[in-house]
Amino acid sequence: MHLDPLYSRYREAIQGKPLPLAYVDLDAFDANIEYAARLAKKWGKTIRVGTKSIRCEPLLQRIFQLGGQTYRGCLTFTVEETAWLAAKGYDDFIIAYPSVQRTDLELWVQLARQGKRVSMMVDDLEQASRYAQAAQAARVTLDLCLEIDLAYRPLGLPSLHLGLRRSPIRTVKQARELWEAIRTLPNLHLNALMGYEGHIAGVGDALPGKPLKNALTRLLKGLARRDLRRRRQAIVAALREAGAQFEVVNGGGSGSLVSTLSDPSVSEVTVGSGFYCSALFQHFREVHYQPAAFFALQVVRRPAPGMVTCQGGGYVASGASGADKLPRPVLPEGLQLTSLEGAGEVQTPLRLPANCPPLSLGDPVIFQHAKAGELCERFNELYLIQGNQIVGCVPTYRGEGKAFL
Repeated sequence: MHLDPLYSRYREAIQGKPLPLAYVDLDAFDANIEYAARLAKKWGKTIRVGTKSIRCEPLLQRIFQLGGQTYRGCLTFTVEETAWLAAKGYDDFIIAYPSVQRTDLELWVQLARQGKRVSMMVDDLEQASRYAQAAQAARVTLDLCLEIDLAYRPLGLPSLHLGLRRSPIRTVKQARELWEAIRTLPNLHLNALMGYEGHIAGVGDALPGKPLKNALTRLLKGLARRDLRRRRQAIVAALREAGAQFEVVNGGGSGSLVSTLSDPSVSEVTVGSGFYCSALFQHFREVHYQPAAFFALQVVRRPAPGMVTCQGGGYVASGASGADKLPRPVLPEGLQLTSLEGAGEVQTPLRLPANCPPLSLGDPVIFQHAKAGELCERFNELYLIQGNQIVGCVPTYRGEGKAFL
């Protein structure tokens, strides 16, 4: 039985390294950087990097170095992370999630005093009031990014909410009222707007062997795209007419890259998960990334004919629990988790396909995490592979002693 060439290449590269380990295929990673940049250039727009999906500063640096001027700024997930990256020389941040705790507001003020460009998300007047108090007390001006909700509600029914639960601001009227209230508060500057279409960007519509589900998903996505584009364009136009001066209108995600770039109201898109192309980001009709981030477990048992058991592996993704959040064995091809144990904290049993090449004790099985950056919360370092060689090793956030959430 012949080994898959990709499995052979990865196995040769990591031979002798202690398992479990995580690695990034730089050829695929770099191709994803170029792919996203090429699409953005076509539309004359820029890309903001979603750091939550990278969580490895050297690879974040690589994106900006290889991507050139097409890549602008970071979409961070906490104020602490933002300050840490700022200390490493990064600038131009949008913090994707609001925070009103005192320590975060103090950090934000420090960044403003340092001249860093940092916009905090806002979607509520009470948030804005807390921000204004901190800014006025420190005698600085703080920048804000207004987030609007782009979830799809068929028939306009609030109970049918297809999308994320983030901002409550959905209509021109709501956005206008919040903007009018914010502009009366001292020491605040609304310089950005974001609308994240997570129900488009994070839901695959080209799943293998599921034609009916794909057809329904594409139908709903088509309806949702028309709705969100109409509302986003109307809100941006209304706020600009009211005097808002947006430097940035941010949208999208890795899975909605093409449709978001084509929206004339958007000035930039965010890409994060597409760089690693984790298991949940491989089956989209309109975008095509290359799987780049993996982890390897060692085979330690043969509990029954047609089965092996690996050490560790319980790296389950966040979100609503389900089989799609489990890590996926990808090499050798055809291995399957068992329904009883799934991916376990200390062991992961696997069923082998009939044509599986022999797996010996100590051999690696290659997995992908369901999501992207969450993989880095499990490993201190990522090996970097090109061809059949390890060409480097870089620390993750965890490896640098950082756990921001």
